[in-house]
Amino acid sequence: MNKWIRGTNATVLSIAVIGIFIILTIFLHSLKGFQVDLTKNKNFTLSEQTVNTLKNLNQDIHVIAFTNSGDNNEFVTRQVTDMIQEYKKQSSKITYDEYDMLKQPSMAKQYGVDQGGTLVFEMGTKKQNVNFYELFVGQQDGSYTFSGEEKFTQALTSLTSTEKHTVYMLSGHQEYPLTAMTILRSSLEAANYTVKDLNLYVEGKIPDDAQMLMLLGPQNDLNDKEAELIKAYLKDKGKIYMALGFDKDMATKWKNIDAIMKTYGIQDQHAIAIEPKQTSLYDPLTIIPDYGPHDITNKLSSNNLVTMLSLAVSLNADESAPDYTQSLLLKTTDKAYGETDINLLAQSKTKQDATDVKGPLNLGYAISNKDNKPKAVILGGSTFVLDQDIQNQGNKDFAMNSIGWLQEQKDQITIRPRQGDAFQQAMITPSQANTIFLVTIVFLPLLFLVIGGLIWWRRRRG
Repeated sequence: MNKWIRGTNATVLSIAVIGIFIILTIFLHSLKGFQVDLTKNKNFTLSEQTVNTLKNLNQDIHVIAFTNSGDNNEFVTRQVTDMIQEYKKQSSKITYDEYDMLKQPSMAKQYGVDQGGTLVFEMGTKKQNVNFYELFVGQQDGSYTFSGEEKFTQALTSLTSTEKHTVYMLSGHQEYPLTAMTILRSSLEAANYTVKDLNLYVEGKIPDDAQMLMLLGPQNDLNDKEAELIKAYLKDKGKIYMALGFDKDMATKWKNIDAIMKTYGIQDQHAIAIEPKQTSLYDPLTIIPDYGPHDITNKLSSNNLVTMLSLAVSLNADESAPDYTQSLLLKTTDKAYGETDINLLAQSKTKQDATDVKGPLNLGYAISNKDNKPKAVILGGSTFVLDQDIQNQGNKDFAMNSIGWLQEQKDQITIRPRQGDAFQQAMITPSQANTIFLVTIVFLPLLFLVIGGLIWWRRRRG
């Protein structure tokens, strides 16, 4: 009798547990949009920029995926379609269809698509194509990263934005070439900026459509004529984004660059920032600065995203330009110092002495005019815009936020989509695949079944 009661209780308890699990599953499934992202880097959580872009959609966006069933790329297609489904959850304006080019070639012809693995974002008569291969970036170790969210949000921005901003990157002074800043350039173009090169020595004037000048990592000074043109441009409605580069003779060579900064009350101290306390990979020349309170940096700070500068020049604000307000963006700790003896620095013999600038050092300012309108961003370092560095931590967000602030684009001051973690593809032989199948699908379930049967038999005999 007792055995029968115990058996009945166990059965009832098992049925109750299974019932609770089923009811809980049905309940959670009924919660529209409910999900919990348990991944370390929140790989399945859409970024602030994406969420805001979707919330602000006021027109229907039709997303069409053209796949090819003969490619055997089910995993790639699944990643792409899963991401699109996340967009659909956030906005009723997003609709999605998928067509196999082998089975429905007429649809592909209608949209001018000639290869499988293509997404078409359609808004009225406007279209934006994104190829699957653009979303997967291979690494040297055989892994790859997925940048679907970044590309999808860029496509939406390109379709919905109507305002274009033209920025000119100055050249002719050994600045960084555009070929070394392809990520920054593509990010700007995706945000509806038109990026052009400008050599003032050749052109002789600043184009009328220039809404901002960018001087990134110059090694040589501007000549007097160029400096006059830039000052005249800035005196009117012009804006400038200056990110200094390192030059061992900057104290004597940068007369005109220093003069332009002086217009806004910013002084170049001609000292390289050394940060022995807060460094990246124990390199005292790579600074992880603290943020000052500002629209450009507030979201970076709240999301714990750091900006990294290498060979940064220390700056200071003075009272020589009362018509402008200088807001501190980046600064070092008080343990840092500015090395003024560049020859010692070149020999890796730097140490703090009485001639050096004492910390904390200021490394970046945002400048507003007396009407509180953005006028300039002046930074002591520029390496963060280069392709090899811009994807690190908050570098790209800092660059794009400061450009967006300067152009009074509030929607561009945000946290952008990040690339997903690297996925490693495992190459296995057919025999290895069969072994995995037999062990996981056949052997292990049978093993648990046999063990469960033995336990049941022993209890029955006892």
